Amino acid sequence: MNSTSTLIDGILYVTLSGDLIGSPDTQQLLQLVSSYLEEAVTSCAVDLSDIRYINSTGIGVLVSLLTKFRSRGGEMVLINPADHPRKLLALTKLNNIFTIAADQAAARQQLALAAS
Repeated sequence: MNSTSTLIDGILYVTLSGDLIGSPDTQQLLQLVSSYLEEAVTSCAVDLSDIRYINSTGIGVLVSLLTKFRSRGGEMVLINPADHPRKLLALTKLNNIFTIAADQAAARQQLALAAS
């Protein structure tokens, strides 16, 4: 899994690609997000459009990230999950827990609503 991150207007945007299956990369992702949380960033959008495959460990990483943001009064939005992640989120009923946005603009809107 590869990841890139940018901070725009107080929102952390994380773009993931490849397979989200719980490798050392996921630990780096969790550490990266924790460092932003220490800087009082409480809004995050995770782009899953380039994730080909996700397993239970990958789902656990997403739940962990969501928990980290919500425990600090923030929110996390998933952007445009690819076919496999979308099906797995539906199968596990986590699509009822996560906010899913079609694109970055919709994610920004959802996060603004959550913050107000």
